[in-house]
Amino acid sequence: MEFAGYGMECSGFMRECGVRLASARYAVFGIDYEGHGRSSGSRCYIKKFENIVNDCDEFFKSVCAEKEYRCKGRFLYGESMGGAVALLLHKKEPSFYNGAVLAAPMCKISEKLKPHQVVINILTGFEDLIPKWKIVPSKDVIDSAFKDPVKREEIRNNKLIYQDKPRLKTALEMLRTSMRVEESLNKVTLPFLVLHGDSDTVTDPEISKALYERASSIDKTMKLYPGMWHGLTAGETDENVGIVFTDIVAWLDKYTAEGSNLVVEPLHETFNIGIEKLPSPPPTTYKPSLGCYLCGLKETRTLHSAM
Repeated sequence: MEFAGYGMECSGFMRECGVRLASARYAVFGIDYEGHGRSSGSRCYIKKFENIVNDCDEFFKSVCAEKEYRCKGRFLYGESMGGAVALLLHKKEPSFYNGAVLAAPMCKISEKLKPHQVVINILTGFEDLIPKWKIVPSKDVIDSAFKDPVKREEIRNNKLIYQDKPRLKTALEMLRTSMRVEESLNKVTLPFLVLHGDSDTVTDPEISKALYERASSIDKTMKLYPGMWHGLTAGETDENVGIVFTDIVAWLDKYTAEGSNLVVEPLHETFNIGIEKLPSPPPTTYKPSLGCYLCGLKETRTLHSAM
């Protein structure tokens, strides 16, 4: 199950991730959060972070309940804010997912990007009066996250990616969520692979180290990449991106290989959650396999919660 970061979207920005994993014989499913990408709602307005988590929970369970996926392994894949979503989904039902891949997860907002505490206190006072106002001072995340200048420009030209200032309520919800995740790192029990660039200034790599050290998971792996930035799978050179995906696929293969101890409790519930299917992206040149299951690349779907 694939979770993008704040302001990002699945059909374009996360597409290469889906293609690479599908080429490695994993089915990949992702949705645009409400207000993100091609989903409806006020652009990048997060009234309650819990709504995003609940949307993802209901949608991905509807996928897991489909006949062809009921007995397949369930893995979470989250980048940046998507890493926080993945960890909160695990916290919601600790035994439902078989593992997680977390790329530069948002376990804490970097002190280098977070506004001063005085500014936070002032903004909190206006939270209920002007929740959607774009008044939060912040550095340009695209400049801070994506190292390769060509790829950075491609991201800037993607009109589905939000590039304005964060809305007041959104920024405060993300800050609170990162603090909540940080405080509950010891409650993480599923197997996971956490990836981080040691030059990341958006999400602090020290917090990924804390996740690795404090998590109660018996099986956990951390990869720290020298000189890499926040956008490990989209903002680095092709060579570096290849290294990252090689590590991801190798970790997944270990858990899905024949003879592994993968245990899945089939899900037979019926879901009716108002999913809207959008037109499929143009076909790619690869042929998706029907082998193992991660979370092939199907139509982009959106789920509209009651935010």
